[in-house]
Amino acid sequence: MKFTSKMLTVAATGLLAVGVTACGAGDTSAQDGKTRIGVTVYDMSSFITAGKEGMETYAAANDIELLWNSAGNDVSTQASQVDSLINQGVDAIIIVPVQADSLAPQVQSAKDKDIPVIAVNAELETDQISGNVQPDDVAAGAQEMQMMADKLGGRGNIVILQGPLGGSGEINRGAGIDQVLAKYPDIKVLAKDTANWKRDEAVNKTKNWLSSFGDQIDGVVSQNDDMGLGALQALKEAGRTDVPIVGIDGIEDGLNAVKSGEFIGTSLQNGTVELSAGLAVANRIAKGEDGDTAPVYIMPAITPENVDVAIEHVVTERQAFLDGLVELTDQNLESGDIANEGIPGQ
Repeated sequence: MKFTSKMLTVAATGLLAVGVTACGAGDTSAQDGKTRIGVTVYDMSSFITAGKEGMETYAAANDIELLWNSAGNDVSTQASQVDSLINQGVDAIIIVPVQADSLAPQVQSAKDKDIPVIAVNAELETDQISGNVQPDDVAAGAQEMQMMADKLGGRGNIVILQGPLGGSGEINRGAGIDQVLAKYPDIKVLAKDTANWKRDEAVNKTKNWLSSFGDQIDGVVSQNDDMGLGALQALKEAGRTDVPIVGIDGIEDGLNAVKSGEFIGTSLQNGTVELSAGLAVANRIAKGEDGDTAPVYIMPAITPENVDVAIEHVVTERQAFLDGLVELTDQNLESGDIANEGIPGQ
C-alpha cells in the first residue's frame, strides 16, 4: 500500500454520535448481511455535512451500516469513539482525524483485532492503517496562492487564515502556499493565524487584523471557504469591498461568493464525492477485495468560468447528482481519479 503526504480538511461545532441506519454508535445490533463500518470525524463542518450525505448514499446502495460519530474537535473524544467502535467489532473504521499525530494506540488496537482503519480527508501519522484516501492539500494550497499572486500582479500585502494548527490540512495547505510565496518576494505576509476552519472565528480574527493593519491588507488567503467567508463579513463591515479573497473546499456559500465576485476563486473539494470514495475504499478493504487503497483527490480550481457547473453539483441539481453518485464513485475508483465529476478543466 502506498501513502501520500497530502492532506486537507474543515471544522464547525457540536458533537454527534448517531448511526445512519437507525443504529447509534453505542448500539451493537446490526442488520444481517450488512457490512458495519464505524466513522469518526473531527467535527460537523459544512464539508463533513456534505460528505455524510455522500456516505449515506453509497451505504444505502451497498448494504453498509454506518455507525457515525463526531468528535467536536477533541482528540480525547475521538480516541474514545474509536475504542468504542473497536469494542463493537465493526468491519472497518474510517477516521477523519482531529490531529495528524493522534490515535496511534487506537489504530494499533484495531490492527491487533484485524479491524482495518482507513484515514480519509486528513492524515494520520502512522504506518498501521489499511487505507488512506486523501486530498492533495499541498497542491490546493499552491493553487489558491497562485490565484492570489496573479490577482495582485505579484506584489502586495496579504493575511493568511489557517486551519487548526497541527492538522495535516493546515500543514500541507500551508506548505503549498509557502511554495508559491517563495516565487514572489514582493508579496508580504502581514500576519497568519488559525481560525480553526470556523467562520465566526475568522470574523473576529480579520477584525483584529483590520485594526492592526488597516488599508495595508491587499488580499486574504484562507485555507478553507468558511474562514474566507468570515473574512468577507468583517471586510464588508469595515467598508473594504476591494480586498480579494481566495478559499478552498467549494462549499455552497464559497461557490456563491465566486459567482458574485466576492471570492476570486476556490478549489473544489466536494465532500460528497471524497467521503463517498473513502467509504467505497473501506468497504472493499473490509471485504478483502483488490483495489487501490490510497487514491488521491486532486481539487479542481473553481473560477467564474466554471463555477456554475460546481453549483449545480453542490446545490441546484444536488438530488440528480446524488442519484448518480454511486455509479460515479465506482467509476472513479476504477479510473484512479476519485475527484472527477465533470467540472470543466478537470
